[in-house]
Amino acid sequence: MKTTVIGILGTRLDHQGLGKRRWHHWRPSMSLLMHPQFPVDEFVLLHQAAEQELAALTMHDMHELSPTTRVHNYLVEYADPWDFQAVYSELYKFAQHYPFEPETTNYYVHITTGTHVAQICLFLLTEANYIPAKLLQTAPSKAGVQGSYHLIDLDLSRYDQIASRFAKEAQEGISYLKGGIATRNRAFNHLIEQLEQVSIRSAAPILLTGATGVGKSQLAKRIFALKKQRGQISGELVEVNCATLRGDNAMSALFGHVKGAFTGALTPRNGLLREAHRGLLFLDEIGELGLDEQAMLLRAIEEKVFTPFGSDQAVTSDFQLIAGTNRDLFAAVTAGEFREDLLARINLWTYRLPSLKQRIEDFEPNLDYELQQFAHKIGHKVSFNQAAREHYLSFAHSVAALWRANFRDLNSSVTRMATLAQGGRITETLVADEIQRLSHDWRSFQPQEPRQATELLQSLVSAEVLAHTDYFDQIQLVEVLRVCQTSKSLADAGRKLFDKSRLQRSSQNDSHRLRIYLQKFGLTFEQTQGMINTQ
Repeated sequence: MKTTVIGILGTRLDHQGLGKRRWHHWRPSMSLLMHPQFPVDEFVLLHQAAEQELAALTMHDMHELSPTTRVHNYLVEYADPWDFQAVYSELYKFAQHYPFEPETTNYYVHITTGTHVAQICLFLLTEANYIPAKLLQTAPSKAGVQGSYHLIDLDLSRYDQIASRFAKEAQEGISYLKGGIATRNRAFNHLIEQLEQVSIRSAAPILLTGATGVGKSQLAKRIFALKKQRGQISGELVEVNCATLRGDNAMSALFGHVKGAFTGALTPRNGLLREAHRGLLFLDEIGELGLDEQAMLLRAIEEKVFTPFGSDQAVTSDFQLIAGTNRDLFAAVTAGEFREDLLARINLWTYRLPSLKQRIEDFEPNLDYELQQFAHKIGHKVSFNQAAREHYLSFAHSVAALWRANFRDLNSSVTRMATLAQGGRITETLVADEIQRLSHDWRSFQPQEPRQATELLQSLVSAEVLAHTDYFDQIQLVEVLRVCQTSKSLADAGRKLFDKSRLQRSSQNDSHRLRIYLQKFGLTFEQTQGMINTQ
């Protein structure tokens, strides 16, 4: 492997006069060619046009000192060597055009010479692998003009202590975003792991999607707190539900207004975007914004400027946006209800939060979290007795548990049981009452036919039996019960239900077969008839 050094000409350190005395002084660029254990095959010397004379002298001395080293220059041009943007742009241009061959060459970037700005830029380009190299630093030494050199390896994975520190910080960030809940769902955990990295490394918009109650607003608050903790933002969290914004009020609330902008505008208003300067703006239900507001928001995101309502003067605000929605924004674009350019801008980092049913394995740790939160509010512990907990968990995992409002349903359910828990103990009776309430609420949302089927089952079969009955068996049981209700006797019902199989038997004991089937669910034929009388 060949060795190539890339360095900036040091207008002060590499300049030690024109006479022979210069050979008796430490010159950083020259010193790199004085170490037999570090043979340099090629040296790329970066310099400005105004430094041509010093560059020519330095290259001449390098050739004289090490004739086997190929030394060539590369011209960079920036008016102010302390202008970060100009210096970075020029060095980035070099990195883009230089023909690197990392398969055959080891590259080293010399960061001792040049302004501090140039050194920082070279570090950043090397750290980001635009320059595939290791860093090299030199220093004077009492041993002679050759000085000393040190290699700086940017591969942090080689340093166990540093690597473990970064891993620990990442895990702390992931745990924080999950609210400290030990979630088990692999897809959700993967989502949060990536979101933790994006939250720290990017200031681009983030789009959180998912049904009502999956935790979009809570996650947005945790992202803000994490970024604030890591020094990513210095401003405040500003949040608003866009469904509450209508007409002139929407423009005024988001972008502010000047005095007299509309009837009743007696004083000027900054607006939420300006309040979020250097902070985070969370727009929940962004799909509810009007098209005019969407156009102004797009400009504010892209250019960091917008015009308050009623004003002709643009103002600035540098904020990060997190948007939330339970709508299909792509369908909204097709329907002409959402701007395609705005969707393209906020769709860079999109995360769909799963429903509680989709991550039901996380139900138990979230149940414990809700109990802890309730206990924190009221100041004493609340818990289930063992049988009550098992009953509640069994129901929660059953097909009968719809969890329509997701974690809001869970929060409300725990709040009710914990509030009614005598001595901080949730009993089986409280759980049974709560299951009945939840079932009633969810049943109210169902279409008429499925609702009647659910009501039929719940009126005859105990909640505990239903919690352990597969959905397939529940559907079958509903039809059996309906046949029983319309039959004159157990035998009559049996003949209808076993109309094909009974013909293949020598003895048609239909009544016995049906009685055994009903007993599996703790039922008798007489109970099904009783249901008719009460209707």
